Amino acid sequence: MGKSKTTKFKRPQFSTVGLPVNAGKEEDAEEEDHGDESCPAAELLEKLQSPSADVREFACASISRVVQQSQTIPGFLQRDAVRRLGPMLLDSSLAVRETATGALRNLSACGGQEVCEDMVKHDVMTPLTALLRECCAGFESAAEPMKDQKNAVEDVANEAVNLLWNLCESSLQALSVFNKAGLLDLVVQCLERHTHNVELAISAAHCLHTVTEDNPELLCSLNTAVLGVLENVLLSSQPGMAQTLLRTLAAGTLWNMKGSLPAARQAQTLSAVLATLSQCLDLDTGTLIPELRQAEEVRHRNTPAAPDIEEQAAGELAEEEMEEEEEEEAPKHKRNGKAVRADNDFSDLLPRGKEELREATALLTAQQTSLEIIVNMCCSDDPSDDEWEEESSSDESDMGPDGLCDGVSNLMSPLCLSAEVHGALISHSVPEKVLKKTEFPGKEAMDVCHRNPSWRSLIKKMQRVQSRALTCLHSILSTMDAESLGGTAALQGAAQHLSTLVFGAAEIPKDEEFLEAVISAMRSLLQMIASKNIPQCMTPQQLMSLSEAATRCEVVSVRVNAVAILGITGSTLAKEKGTAETLQMIGNALLQVATRDADLVVNGEALDGLFDVFADGDEAEVAAKNIQLLPALKALQPVFKAKIRKEGRGKYSPQQLCVLDNIKVNLRRFIGYLEKMGKK
Repeated sequence: MGKSKTTKFKRPQFSTVGLPVNAGKEEDAEEEDHGDESCPAAELLEKLQSPSADVREFACASISRVVQQSQTIPGFLQRDAVRRLGPMLLDSSLAVRETATGALRNLSACGGQEVCEDMVKHDVMTPLTALLRECCAGFESAAEPMKDQKNAVEDVANEAVNLLWNLCESSLQALSVFNKAGLLDLVVQCLERHTHNVELAISAAHCLHTVTEDNPELLCSLNTAVLGVLENVLLSSQPGMAQTLLRTLAAGTLWNMKGSLPAARQAQTLSAVLATLSQCLDLDTGTLIPELRQAEEVRHRNTPAAPDIEEQAAGELAEEEMEEEEEEEAPKHKRNGKAVRADNDFSDLLPRGKEELREATALLTAQQTSLEIIVNMCCSDDPSDDEWEEESSSDESDMGPDGLCDGVSNLMSPLCLSAEVHGALISHSVPEKVLKKTEFPGKEAMDVCHRNPSWRSLIKKMQRVQSRALTCLHSILSTMDAESLGGTAALQGAAQHLSTLVFGAAEIPKDEEFLEAVISAMRSLLQMIASKNIPQCMTPQQLMSLSEAATRCEVVSVRVNAVAILGITGSTLAKEKGTAETLQMIGNALLQVATRDADLVVNGEALDGLFDVFADGDEAEVAAKNIQLLPALKALQPVFKAKIRKEGRGKYSPQQLCVLDNIKVNLRRFIGYLEKMGKK
């Protein structure tokens, strides 16, 4: 059915376990009474008024901890927690400022989009903006910290920037305030602290990466000083995984700002961006994670008094994160009308003394981010007529192009993949490195993470890097030609590799995120192989097992791509001799999906596959008669038309309905073609 669209990646929040702002307001009186007894909100909020700074700090720290249990959030919201915590951001005590900002940060993170929007409505941006101004003014005047000690003002700024990042990710109103209140310069000042406070700089870089995406109002007001700071970060050479993450985020921000770069600097900046991403992908996770864990063990042996409580806390945090991700896999929220795949990342809350685990987390985050940036380089916000699988009727705001400043050069425009971008991707060996990242880290890295509770959360992060690499491979395959990717031998090798990923284990993996990524990559690769008449490596039995696994998956795009793979393979086999039996098997599978799948998009893809497979050739003609394709399609035709009439308008986008109408017409024509062939 044409190209399959790759959705652009957006920066994730710290956490997006959504909770409606009024979640607790509809409880009956009896439930409210129980809530008053069990919820500590009232007592803790009352303590915020204490004349003692220690008591206020304790209350803020307690709120910060309690709201990480999302079921407690309604109790705090009902008691006007945002308005009561707001003044604490400007408390006379720095410790209270830090813990109050941390409490609001966790409230925004664990509450999700609706809570963030509610916080902005309650004017949290006013004290937050004032706090950031005071922090930045106090950077130089604050007493310089001793070695291995941190500047207290920078600690407050770090919490404030993280809160700002969460709010701007979830709230258009917060983003508007960011644009108008001059917050860009403040966040850039925090980024400039990267030489001695990388934690603050990373928080600032995350925030910049978020606010510069799809924000033409901000992009048009950028100045050369901001670009200069980002380029300095990009070209820095400090060692360590945290610095690698920082450079990767700077690269992503510069890509977002591509339209504001002076034309004379675009080519040079593009090369530096791709060099940074390429260097990040060069890092071998399978080797580095065991090395970092070993370094942690050596440090613990040399520090006999290392408290067990930190290891326990980190382990509990890791287990909670894995449980949340298992319970609510890849939750989504929306900004600018676009679905955003979220990613819980608790690394910033790890106890002090977990430097190696922080480094490992930074490594995986950097590689995931690098792959997402490359995907965005290959993607467009302009859905063409046949890019309809992932569109929904609520996404009409996606239909326009990126609103960049006037006079933007085409050098870095996405999807057209200009000669400069194409050349830079090839010169930095990005396709080969992306393919390498689709392999899962070795057994040693997995064993290290399984054996240590505090490292266990890295397993999910490694899986996500693999899935992002597969999505990235799909994007590269969709935008480059076969010769650029190494020709026939390279494509066959990639096909064999993907086949091993899917069929190498005893059974096909059931993880939806992995399936969605690997099947989209496989579809793109098989389309390219078929167009070049290159023999493919998957057997009919493997194809059918993939189809069966995919049809049980709840993700529509997985089912769509699996059906498309059957169609691509069948249309190739139809040109060969002695394939009628295999074509029958493929035809029956496509008929079953066209008839039984609950989603019209999947039905349409299956019908389109049938048109391709049985359009021509002696083998296809024999197979069509054997499976009684003509009477089956005649029986399906009125059902398909009625389903479009009944479900179409409310459930599917205009683009999807346009394609479905075309399939309806093609079905009528194809039935006529089969009738004509039967009379011969």
